[in-house]
Amino acid sequence: MTFCLDTVIINPENDQPIENAVILLHGYGGDGKDISLLTLNWKRFLKNTVFLCPNGHEKCEINPIGFQWFDLSKNDDAYILEKSIQAEKIIMKFVEEVKIKYQLSNKNIIIGGFSQGCMMSLNVGVTSKEKFNCIIGFSGKIININNLEKRIQNKTKILLIHGDQDEIVSSNFFLEAKDFFERNKFDVETKLIKDCGHNIPIEASSLALSYLKKNIQSSKL
Repeated sequence: MTFCLDTVIINPENDQPIENAVILLHGYGGDGKDISLLTLNWKRFLKNTVFLCPNGHEKCEINPIGFQWFDLSKNDDAYILEKSIQAEKIIMKFVEEVKIKYQLSNKNIIIGGFSQGCMMSLNVGVTSKEKFNCIIGFSGKIININNLEKRIQNKTKILLIHGDQDEIVSSNFFLEAKDFFERNKFDVETKLIKDCGHNIPIEASSLALSYLKKNIQSSKL
């Protein structure tokens, strides 16, 4: 089966059966190969898990060898919202393809991402008709709070991780997202990492791995 997005796929080692899928969405100007580096350690501990790291559906405006989920060249909130919702539909199609290919349900699928990929994973994760296993977001924000609040369809568990020195996506957006999800009665865990910029340090990767292990295990009970 061919996916609608070009995708880096990391299968379980030793042909172990696939019971879970982790979908990771890259940041603005990145690609699936970039964010797939997270899986180098994770795959050792998540034996029956396939990792899928798709490229964004658009070439990046500022980095022609990279990709984007939506255009940031215009400082126009309505335009950004429109483009992000278009991207949601494409990612949701991708999720359905993953479910068919690996015969999985939403409870066996984790969606997460970095920066713009985090923004998209939050939108897709909570507007889907069915809950995912969980959402993991690194260094992102909510694209449009008023719009998202009207479109919440489920209360998937969420982990948000951010650097307190992030110069690209201010940690104020992390606090805003934390408040939003708590106010809307989500099960949300958060971690603000000290002296960390716009990146995923080892501490963040380790926290995310622990969260993945816990939620994958709980889905089997």
